[in-house]
Amino acid sequence: MITMVDLLLVAAAIAVLALITRVKAPAVYWTLFGLPAALIRVLSSYRRTMEACELTVAPPWWRVFARKVSAGEASTRPGIPKVRGIRPTTTGLRLRLRLAAGLAPEDVVKSAERLRHAWGVYSVHVAEVKPGVVDLRLTGFDVLDRVRMPRRLAVGPLSVTVALREDGRPFVRDYQDIPHALTLGANKSGKSMFQRCLIKGLAPLDVAIVGIDCKRGVEQSPFAPRLTALAITPDQAEGLLDALVVEMEERFDLLCLHQGITPGAPLEDITSDIWGLPKHLRPVPVVVLIDEIAELFLTTSRADSVRRDRMVTQLVRLAQLARAVGIYLEVCGQRFGSELGKGATALRAQLTGRVVHRCNDKQTADMGLGDVNELAVIAATAIAPERAGTAIAGDSSGGWTRIRTPKTTLGEVAAVCREFAHLSPQIPALDAYRPQPTTPAEGRDMAVETV
Repeated sequence: MITMVDLLLVAAAIAVLALITRVKAPAVYWTLFGLPAALIRVLSSYRRTMEACELTVAPPWWRVFARKVSAGEASTRPGIPKVRGIRPTTTGLRLRLRLAAGLAPEDVVKSAERLRHAWGVYSVHVAEVKPGVVDLRLTGFDVLDRVRMPRRLAVGPLSVTVALREDGRPFVRDYQDIPHALTLGANKSGKSMFQRCLIKGLAPLDVAIVGIDCKRGVEQSPFAPRLTALAITPDQAEGLLDALVVEMEERFDLLCLHQGITPGAPLEDITSDIWGLPKHLRPVPVVVLIDEIAELFLTTSRADSVRRDRMVTQLVRLAQLARAVGIYLEVCGQRFGSELGKGATALRAQLTGRVVHRCNDKQTADMGLGDVNELAVIAATAIAPERAGTAIAGDSSGGWTRIRTPKTTLGEVAAVCREFAHLSPQIPALDAYRPQPTTPAEGRDMAVETV
């Protein structure tokens, strides 16, 4: 026979389990306790919450008339968004809503904060699926506190899952969708971690990775086995950029020769970029990673100015033209604006993707996100120093979201680069800058013995 003491013990055990899982395993706590409670709150108060958040529309005249004729009263309930689907997830809950006539997705976005408090969830995000249909993504806990990447990652010839979004979905860097991007952030903000995750994701793909790291290669040299080319000084960077422009021009010649504009060619075979070419003719895509863009702009002498102007010109040419032939830019820096000199703003305008980590000043956030969304600028300046790896990602459409990269060590990425070193393609125009294998550890030991 079960006594009251037994019931109290069971209740106490469940309470202790809930407290432990809430701290140690938020996803488990959400699945066991948070999700059922959230479902009850949402389903039991849905209409009341929609009406309180003013997500209602007046009923159509014919419904009012029919109600009056059939029931003898003119009053009828206002229209609200209809629930068309409920999908629990490991991080929250997804509601698919059919909006009532007269409501727009912007109306739901404005009420997202009120919905969050009404249903007691961590955050509410709104995404338009198609005209009249939106997804409400309810997040049960702070998924960016301890990043756990989803098991299902992006699949595509140039798609890389780099970070986790605040709504629990992966943040995917798709170079076919957004060819060029700019990443900004102060020291210790997580900018280098973002680059590591990017290289780790690119390593298994059929792509050439080119590095420009004017800090003598301290950031990118560990990835040398997977790099097709690497420049570690401004002089090398100048030569490498010239070689990339030569490669770009050769690819344009190839594209013009095989793009299918000859008489009698099928219309579907006509193309203006390399992705429309047959696979056996298509050159390998190239991703150019520039670690600190300011090092290519700064000058100390007249000779440096000449070199700088040439490098900037080549960068702008690549940013404007190279997408069609499969050459993509990934530019990183602490600051990037007009104070760097001639050509800076012209280059920045071509970098569609924007990722801004914690900044030391509001002007830097404005450089990256000011032309995207003012709210994104405010969010970037509010990133706490202890939240390294957190960033605001935006694009030219005006959309933005918080993301955070998982903690990834330099050795972990270097090991992945060694594992996939055989995938590093050889591009004749870049052979002069292909990194050579070195044994730095043995060199240090010999130096110590000599001393």
